[in-house]
Amino acid sequence: MSLRENKSESLDWLTIFMFGCLALFGWLMIIAVDFREDTFSLFDFGSQHGKQLIWIGSSVVIATLILLLDYRFITTLAYPYYAVMLLLLAATLVLAPEVKGARSWFMIGPFTFQPSELAKAATALAMAKYITSASTSMRQFRTRVVSLMLLVVPAGLIILQGDTGSAIVFLGLIIVLFREGFPVTLPLIGMYTAALFLLTVKYGPVVIIIGLAVVFLALVGLMARNWKHNRTRVLAVTTIFLASVSFSYFVVDYVFNDVLKPHHQTRLNVLLGKEYSAGADYNVLQSKIAIGSGGWVGKGYLEGTLTKGDFVPEQSTDFIFSTVGEELGFVGSAFLVTFFVLFLLRILFIAERQRSHFTRVYGYGVASILFVHFAVNIGMAIGMLPVVGIPLPFISYGGSSLWGFTILIFLLLKLDANRKLVLR
Repeated sequence: MSLRENKSESLDWLTIFMFGCLALFGWLMIIAVDFREDTFSLFDFGSQHGKQLIWIGSSVVIATLILLLDYRFITTLAYPYYAVMLLLLAATLVLAPEVKGARSWFMIGPFTFQPSELAKAATALAMAKYITSASTSMRQFRTRVVSLMLLVVPAGLIILQGDTGSAIVFLGLIIVLFREGFPVTLPLIGMYTAALFLLTVKYGPVVIIIGLAVVFLALVGLMARNWKHNRTRVLAVTTIFLASVSFSYFVVDYVFNDVLKPHHQTRLNVLLGKEYSAGADYNVLQSKIAIGSGGWVGKGYLEGTLTKGDFVPEQSTDFIFSTVGEELGFVGSAFLVTFFVLFLLRILFIAERQRSHFTRVYGYGVASILFVHFAVNIGMAIGMLPVVGIPLPFISYGGSSLWGFTILIFLLLKLDANRKLVLR
């Protein structure tokens, strides 16, 4: 990557404005969760909205420090930053206390810190650094394997912590690889495997194997009419059939019973309609009731009865979207979704206008991480996806997540501000 010195920089103020709007909107929603007429104080720094205000202020400091960096410093520290975050992720397995079945948080006095939130930016930077290095090409098998390992390793450490939701976010970075020329077969195999897993859990391996056998015999029968030209295809279909049967009969049972934790099993069974559990389904049920009760225009800001009554557990974090639905209704929810989609499109626009291959890859990494967070969190809140416990970017309460998203965005903005310096 060739560089030419130039003192002119142009920050993308529209993206900064949108970032600020989302953070402010999130703070207002956290106020709505905290609000009680008799006891409420806007600047109560012991409350969640007070603490979130501190996190927003500290995020402004972090953003400012990033913008003051020399942009070449970002590419230089991509690998060291990644290595440090891997060490922190590994350290949580030993040093972090277990909270709700997961060892994801360091406790530092009254504060908590979740390394996985900061590891997202580190992984996106490391992938961008490796993919754009002079010695790599996505056509090479080695490049594909190493690129995958860069995101699989942190995801694996997070799974060992017991935080499946955050691990899913890391796997979403596969979108970046696909954009850079990774074979389309990988996402197709991934979707097929996920569908086969869910169908096997719901209907059992015997039913699925019978179904696979029927499809297999039908395909072989069709291809047998022109055996000379279809021998390779028959071999491929046979291989897929045998692999699918083995996966359904052996792998699904092992993963479901020995890898997933009991609460994950229950949530999956509830989602698939195999069982009803008042405890496992309670959060989602209350969230859906709150969203539905808002109607078209909502009950009004600070007027949400279910929110005031604390009917929705984890409402300021995992289920903050239910507050939006109850108090601002369909119109407010649609506005938030539309605004966030425009924000994602803006990030993709920034990524595509780069002369720097590194910045483009990193930009797609930022967009992928935010998209998975956004889609999964809202999917949880409306009952379309299992509850895996990941925040809605900029809206949910939490310092680690807000810091992580701030670092993601402003590293991209710093790189983008110097886009004219990069010749290729």
